[in-house]
Amino acid sequence: MNRTGAWDVSLGMGRRAVGCGGCVISVAGALTAVFLWLSSDRTRIHLGNGFEQQGMDLGVLFTELPLVFLAGAALPVLAHTAVAGLLHDRQDRRERRRGRAPRGRSEGDR
Repeated sequence: MNRTGAWDVSLGMGRRAVGCGGCVISVAGALTAVFLWLSSDRTRIHLGNGFEQQGMDLGVLFTELPLVFLAGAALPVLAHTAVAGLLHDRQDRRERRRGRAPRGRSEGDR
């Protein structure tokens, strides 16, 4: 909202949708990482599926699980950043070949 209490629509729905989509992808990545971690044999043994409770270690819930969740949430963000950076550099090179200033920069910034 802006100062008058009205919603500021200057960003447009496309930019908001991209931001919302990024959040959804991060949550999906985190949940997928946790699911894969829980389904691994190593984790099952630590959580009590070993022979006569051998190797049971519930400490993995406090040490590994948060790291798996954060890594699963961060991986889509890092992949998007890398791809967006590569595409932006490619666009800048294309515009320089055409003799125009790259996006977001004026002629004096070159």
